Amino acid sequence: MSENIQRFEAFDDIDKPSQEIINDCVHCGFCLSACPTYLATSNELDSPRGRIYLIKSALEGEIPMSEPFVKHLDLCLGCLACEPACPSGVKYGKLIETTKSQIERNYTRPFSETITKSIIFKIFPYSFRLKLLVPLLFLYQKSGLNRIFKKLGMLKLIPNKLVNMNDLMPEIDINKVFRGYKNFYPAKNNPKINVILLKGCVQSVFFPNTNFATINVLTQNGCNVSIPKKQGCCGALSVHSGRLEEGRNFARKLVDSFERYDADAIIVNSAGCGSTLKEYVDLLKDDPYYSEKAKLISEKTRDIMEFLDEIGIYEDFNNIHARVTYQDACHIAHAQGIKAAPRNLINKIPGIEFVEMQESDLCCGSAGIYNLVQTEMSENLLNRKIANLKETKTDMLISGNPGCLLQIEKGIKSNNLDIKTLHPVELLDRAYRKG
Repeated sequence: MSENIQRFEAFDDIDKPSQEIINDCVHCGFCLSACPTYLATSNELDSPRGRIYLIKSALEGEIPMSEPFVKHLDLCLGCLACEPACPSGVKYGKLIETTKSQIERNYTRPFSETITKSIIFKIFPYSFRLKLLVPLLFLYQKSGLNRIFKKLGMLKLIPNKLVNMNDLMPEIDINKVFRGYKNFYPAKNNPKINVILLKGCVQSVFFPNTNFATINVLTQNGCNVSIPKKQGCCGALSVHSGRLEEGRNFARKLVDSFERYDADAIIVNSAGCGSTLKEYVDLLKDDPYYSEKAKLISEKTRDIMEFLDEIGIYEDFNNIHARVTYQDACHIAHAQGIKAAPRNLINKIPGIEFVEMQESDLCCGSAGIYNLVQTEMSENLLNRKIANLKETKTDMLISGNPGCLLQIEKGIKSNNLDIKTLHPVELLDRAYRKG
């Protein structure tokens, strides 16, 4: 007597998760100790192999696209710490991106979540729209309203996600935000290489100091730096949130903007952006017009610290007397496999006392827009990071990603710690400056 077994159609045929990647997982469990969410919850379904089992079950029609399924996939940071830990070489990043794209198309989220994500993706990937908000944010900070609201306890009356946005807000320097960029910066010392700088969306608006430090350090080291004026978002936020087609459209536009330049390298100073440009070769592999162009972009892309370590830098540094630690941004350490280069360069600066932080490559909870949509887990991971940071007894934390810096600064402020935060290229820039 045969039983009627219900089959579910959880996924459509667009960007379907790869059965081949799923089959690569032998469920050995090496990923467990590397996964931040598993370490926090001890729930097998919040581990990479647990999520792969869920994806496999959905792909084979055994489970539906339901709230429990989405909950465990949403909780994934996409930090990719599991990939270097995996002896089978499972490409978990590709699997999670395609699965999240299925969720974005085929699952109806609560209205509040839909609105939150809609606002984020209507604003954050567009530097011009972000700049329109800057005067309002500047007035909000300078008027003291944020401090008044906190003192009166008014922030307790609004949703946690909005409170978190308030706490993550960087200090606005309105003059630097609207300073603008030249199209070309000539090398100061022995011109030897031509590069393009990706100025970024959030980076160019909220972290202009990082971009100008990058330009200065590159020109100090014999690089002619071009900055295409019409460059837009690279697509990183979209790709890592499962909005793959939106990410591809951003990627195509950036390829169009960059292909006119005869550059030896494309320099990126934001972790997620760098890993995404290096993924263009896969992201646009099925596009007959852009596949070869995308491959060239991926081949030329370098993280700023990776690039400087490769070419060898001038070491005409001033002393910087500071006790320093380094936070490995996930999409630099895990996605791009860059760990030694930043440490090599930091240790070249005279006067620096470098201290390794325990779990330096464990995610801080920033993860793109993760800290805006998964606030509870993000806070959990931030507290763990701050506990490790306290143990270093350092004056300065260095990290190569703006999201990490915002997240950790939030934790530093809430714990009343006297620790500065900088991008590593800003530290190099300070060491080059005289006086």
